[in-house]
Amino acid sequence: MSMRPKGSAEELERRRRRAVSLLEEEGHSQAEVARMVGSSSSSVCRWRKAARRKNGLAAKPHPGKPRRLKAAQHRRLARELAKGAAAHGWSNDLWTASRATVLVKRLFGVKYHVEHVRKILKERLGWSSQRPERLARERDDAEVERWLERFPRVKRGLVAAARTSYSSTNPALCSLLS
Repeated sequence: MSMRPKGSAEELERRRRRAVSLLEEEGHSQAEVARMVGSSSSSVCRWRKAARRKNGLAAKPHPGKPRRLKAAQHRRLARELAKGAAAHGWSNDLWTASRATVLVKRLFGVKYHVEHVRKILKERLGWSSQRPERLARERDDAEVERWLERFPRVKRGLVAAARTSYSSTNPALCSLLS
């Protein structure tokens, strides 16, 4: 079974019509046309025969079930997700695929598998998986703040100390050693 070429139904129809035009109106060979439109020779032959039938080259809709969420609903979902999980009743602002699945059900009445929602988040909405940063239980935020205030002074001292060279290639040290 062959895979459907990439492109909308309308783009594929334009490709077929161009191929037939190149064959019949411009006189190119089947192999040349196939190279020009990026298809196989057998497809070009099939399109030539189809062109003789009424609507033989017409756009054909994509096979399969239509999407249950329309483009406008995807945009609304993105806006709702941007408000954060807490705005929708969760205890924190962390979005998980499971939470997003529940949100889709609430907003649109559409029940999806959690992995399908993960695919929607990634491929259609451009979100990526993130892991929350874990903080140590022993962490003392007051001590971290105190250190951050003091750090620039410590860093300046380290930079000043680093200016002194202790390698044997230092001319002053070499004169002492000889």
